[in-house]
Amino acid sequence: MYDMAIKNARLLHAVEVVNIGVSNGRFMHITKDLVDGKKVIDAKGGIVIPPFVELHTHFDTALTAGWPSFNRTGTLQEGISIWNKRKKSLTIKDVNERAEQALKMYIKHGVLSVRAAVDISDDDLTALKAILQIKKVYEQIIDLQIIAFPQDGLWKCFENQGRMRKALEMGADAVSAVPHLESSREEGVRSLEYCFSLAKEYGSYIHIFCDEVDEVSSTFVQEVANLTIENGFEGRVVVSHVNALAYYESKYAESVMEAIKKARLTVVSCPLINSSMLGRNDAYPKATGITRVKELDTKNVNICIAHDDIQTPFYPFGDGNMLRAAFMGAHLAHMTGEEPVKRVLSMITERPAAAFGKGKAYGIQERSEANFLLFEERTIRELMLNQSVPRYVIRRGKVIAETIPAYTKWGCSLQLM
Repeated sequence: MYDMAIKNARLLHAVEVVNIGVSNGRFMHITKDLVDGKKVIDAKGGIVIPPFVELHTHFDTALTAGWPSFNRTGTLQEGISIWNKRKKSLTIKDVNERAEQALKMYIKHGVLSVRAAVDISDDDLTALKAILQIKKVYEQIIDLQIIAFPQDGLWKCFENQGRMRKALEMGADAVSAVPHLESSREEGVRSLEYCFSLAKEYGSYIHIFCDEVDEVSSTFVQEVANLTIENGFEGRVVVSHVNALAYYESKYAESVMEAIKKARLTVVSCPLINSSMLGRNDAYPKATGITRVKELDTKNVNICIAHDDIQTPFYPFGDGNMLRAAFMGAHLAHMTGEEPVKRVLSMITERPAAAFGKGKAYGIQERSEANFLLFEERTIRELMLNQSVPRYVIRRGKVIAETIPAYTKWGCSLQLM
């Protein structure tokens, strides 16, 4: 008898249901034969998938929308201005409480691995201290990686160079830069060079916020690709947003995408916030606001989708539902066909898992850790359509969250014939 038995479960891309035996926190048996367990869950033909991986979010800014004011223009610049006011009043208790709420939103929606950017643009590193505490408290439930994020720049705010080094010594997992927000292109390039230098010294990840503008002149992703190859970091660097790529002339965009592929960069698109924030000042025809997701996918670049902000000065919505981000991404990238939708799902599962460092252990296979989600839905199309909360979120064979499916009871007969 297993510790847990999942009966009548449907694996991705499978036609027939299977039964799954779990013991000691691992998948022990995946079979068409009957299994029994101390705890038995009948999946009723529902789909079982690996947990979602969120490769780009912010816990320090989470749940601050409207505090001290809402972003009335919806622009990145106003969002930064509001956040600069709000972060003056940060306390560890304040950040902890909001971060914990946001973390639980993610867990409820089936996210068990998160990479979160934490603003280091203050001397006390208050937000970082708070998120490091959260990481420790929840380490048995969720895998959390922390990006030391210099929201105010590394050259524009020179003190952030020392703060980033200190953040790594405190336990941050990744270095970052925002080259498009520096005062000049030269300083933007220097900020990237500094990140690669620190990553070499500390053995950290590199996660760059790159070209998050609707301007054809912002071409820092090419510099990231060049530096990645020069420093031998192929396959170890992530670039988020990369919106400007959608504005490049086609021939130049093609060469940039080839450079991205050669450097084996992971690209993270954030369709919820990017479609809202970018392109606001464009004349018609307007851009979608996101990077060239479909084209990068066609080139076999490791393109991922992230949910990003949860009710912040930058984006007033967001609840941690990765399927909602994927749904938006599928529309904006024109990937709504049967096969493309499968690829979109991989952009919130195995692809970000690879960039996160999960390796071959990620997924539903015998002897791997029993981390999985069980949904009522039976197909990927239904998952995208309904964007439901998982019935069960399970980590190492233990139920972390259970949600009772919604049920509609009609108050009158609607039968027409």
